Amino acid sequence: MPRSLTPSLRVDIRWLLQQHELALPDQPVVSDFSALVAAVARHRVDPPRLGVDSDPAWRAASLLHTLVLLKPLPTFNVRFACAVTIAYMHASGEGIDAPYGALIELTKEILAGKADVFEAADRIRSWRI
Repeated sequence: MPRSLTPSLRVDIRWLLQQHELALPDQPVVSDFSALVAAVARHRVDPPRLGVDSDPAWRAASLLHTLVLLKPLPTFNVRFACAVTIAYMHASGEGIDAPYGALIELTKEILAGKADVFEAADRIRSWRI
């Protein structure tokens, strides 16, 4: 797979906290900041494994996967992770148009161990517009 000529957007904890405030303004509590640190660190890995490009879809998937599994919030982790995924793709200049319920279904598969980060990235790529 050829490498992208444009650098991928890399976010920080401040960006994740801004997304949290936008997605869940009535739920201001983060109960595990280390999960946010892990999500930021993971999405910056380049390459995530040999032969895999760390494109925006992979970076968004790594944020989704990490936030869903590590649960940085006391509640609404799936909503937060989905909002971050959509916001990351938008900020990277790549919108997504997932079929109704598909992103939530993907999070359920991640939680059940049926989808890994690479499967999540493939699905996000297939939803790009």
